[in-house]
Amino acid sequence: MRDDWPTLDWPAWRETAIALQLRTQIVGKVRLALTPWLNHSWHVPLYVSARGLTTSAIPFGDRLLEIDFDFVHDRLIFITSDGRSRGIGLHAGSIAEFHKTVIACLDELGVPSAFDGAPSEMPDATPFAEDHAHRPYDAEAVRAFWHALIRIARAFRTFRTGFLGKASPVHFFWGSFDLAATRFSGRAAPRHPGGVPGLPDAVTCEAYSHEEASVGFWPGSDAYPTAAFYAYAYPSPPGYAAAAVAPEAAAWDATLGEFILPYEAVRTAPDPQAAILAFCHSTYDAAADLAHWDRDALECPLGRPRVPRVVV
Repeated sequence: MRDDWPTLDWPAWRETAIALQLRTQIVGKVRLALTPWLNHSWHVPLYVSARGLTTSAIPFGDRLLEIDFDFVHDRLIFITSDGRSRGIGLHAGSIAEFHKTVIACLDELGVPSAFDGAPSEMPDATPFAEDHAHRPYDAEAVRAFWHALIRIARAFRTFRTGFLGKASPVHFFWGSFDLAATRFSGRAAPRHPGGVPGLPDAVTCEAYSHEEASVGFWPGSDAYPTAAFYAYAYPSPPGYAAAAVAPEAAAWDATLGEFILPYEAVRTAPDPQAAILAFCHSTYDAAADLAHWDRDALECPLGRPRVPRVVV
């Protein structure tokens, strides 16, 4: 039997998704506060793990901190390199209470607990400490989302192996609540105009400082209430919107300014991994060809386990 991909219905789990996004933002802002700036904000995302999402190891002083969303056991786990740990249950409740408990865990572990208390990239968001609304937590919906991320991250990681140039990790941005992977041509880009709601222009301009082609996945939002894959180029070369891309269900969305591939089309495809890779390759090919990237110098065959890349 084919690997069954979970159904993702944004309206059905919207309230839980928003609550989860706010919780990932609180944890992500801890990492942001403790970590020196890395190009393109690569110091802030979370990563798909064997239990859910993780910050990976965060240095502070002479110790390390790791914060893990454990979606198997519905827990948030804090671990430090001196053998100490704390945990918080993931369940229904207010963001204010979760925020307070995260700070308490950090204080108990001797970790600096001062971080930005305002949500990012969310319209009309209430500061974490003031968000006392009761929010649900549908654990099965969260696990379905995580299981989708596992499968999608696998395809994105495979795609990443075919590039020799500068490329991002496959990482989960808690601000926009999406999984993304980005390739770079090596050339500087025109300064981004900024204006992204909930994101300082300085952050946006730094993130888009160099020419790129990006693919990603988000589970939906109120602005676009459907789980989907996306792809864009910055700057977008002339003719990019009219490029032929695969699979057949993919199309240019003029409102978003991106290529969109519905998650449902991938989930129900005979080979979902192949469908994602077709989307990744075809949207990248269009960006690289139209912007005249040095493809011979930047690309290589996809990697295989235990097989070194051939160097001539």
